[in-house]
Amino acid sequence: MKRRDFLATASITSLGFLTLSRCSSNFDANGSTEFQLDLIKDPEGYLDLPDGFTYRIISKSGEKMSDELLVPGRPDGMGSFSGENGSVILIRNHENSPSPTEAGAFGPNNEMLGQIGQDKLYDAGSGTQPGLGGTTTIIYDEEKGEVVSEFLSLAGTYRNCAGGVTPWNSWLTCEEDVTKSNGNTVERDHGFVFDVPAESGELVDPKPLLGLGRFNHEAVAVDPATHAVYMTEDRHDGLIYRFVPQDKNDLHNGGELQVLAIKDKPGLDTRNWESILVELNEDLVVEWITIDEVDSPNDDLRYRGFELGAARFARGEGMWLGENEIIFACTNGGPNKFGQIFKYNIQSNSLQLFIESLDKTILHLCDNLTVSPDGIVFVCEDNPELNRIHFVDASGNLKPFAINRSSSSELAGAVFSPSGKTLFVNIQKNGDTVAITGPWEKLV
Repeated sequence: MKRRDFLATASITSLGFLTLSRCSSNFDANGSTEFQLDLIKDPEGYLDLPDGFTYRIISKSGEKMSDELLVPGRPDGMGSFSGENGSVILIRNHENSPSPTEAGAFGPNNEMLGQIGQDKLYDAGSGTQPGLGGTTTIIYDEEKGEVVSEFLSLAGTYRNCAGGVTPWNSWLTCEEDVTKSNGNTVERDHGFVFDVPAESGELVDPKPLLGLGRFNHEAVAVDPATHAVYMTEDRHDGLIYRFVPQDKNDLHNGGELQVLAIKDKPGLDTRNWESILVELNEDLVVEWITIDEVDSPNDDLRYRGFELGAARFARGEGMWLGENEIIFACTNGGPNKFGQIFKYNIQSNSLQLFIESLDKTILHLCDNLTVSPDGIVFVCEDNPELNRIHFVDASGNLKPFAINRSSSSELAGAVFSPSGKTLFVNIQKNGDTVAITGPWEKLV
């Protein structure tokens, strides 16, 4: 995604979420998922989709990649970029821990670890327990529907869950893990964000962006004007963070890490678990509080931030940039813990809760967010029952677009190609990356 594409998509995203905000009143509805939209039952028992839409599995964990390594398991967040000759560049996270039970790139016993230089591993685990997270990059021929090449692009990190695209044509990938070095099988502290250029073509140097803090990172969104980085934290008592760089063109050059607080409501509990403290569509004026000791050796940023007056959120996960606004999901927020979606307006510096699910048949544990170039908003679920992708129709109604019939796995990393012709999504437990195509104009 070039800078012009990035800005265009941001503008469209804003329009899409204006529609989505109108569907909050529909969350009192009762009924089954099955009759909200006519989905065609997949005869293969894999993925139900609307009439006219088809899917193909383009990558599976365990397959050999172009670099002779294996596709890692547990694919998660993804970013999409424009490549050469109309190709699509996908950067895909892998939420793997350094465990022999995880499907890593180096084989069941890490027997292929020696195929890459040790300097390309953030944490080699003394050669016996390397980090198995990181990212892979896929070059995809959208016209032919074929993978051109596939390779490991970041290695040695732990549990890369989500992230976000940047105006400088890269993917910020986040570790959802705060394991500390033990001087042996864990060589480095974890809990950081890494920058992976879309056009690197090879393994990147694993250099963490230390100024963005050490915590259970989930997703990010970057303000294209200031390059401020907004971040969610996947904790039941997590915060929302903002990194303001000293040099907007070099995030490694330091800056200020801040936490989101609500003016005149210090320590506001936005989760609405015990009582309704945040009303739907209520405008809350935001204050940003600078926090120190961002390396957080005790993993206490959220506690110290709360003591300073920061607001608490229920498992901040998916995040997306709109025009002058940041949208993010809180997976188990709300009275029934079915999920919330917030919108932060950068220009007015205000926060608004505009979805709070009261019925799991409508929305059950929201996670990733994305939007099509036509302004259609898509929301993924991550729950232990039935996982779907929802979209918002022209009337503001939330409807299921896809249902995972193949497993109990979450649907993760949903992202559109720059052309808008293809929706890519991961079925995490399966280890599959799927490309979905069809008559998107029918959903507008």
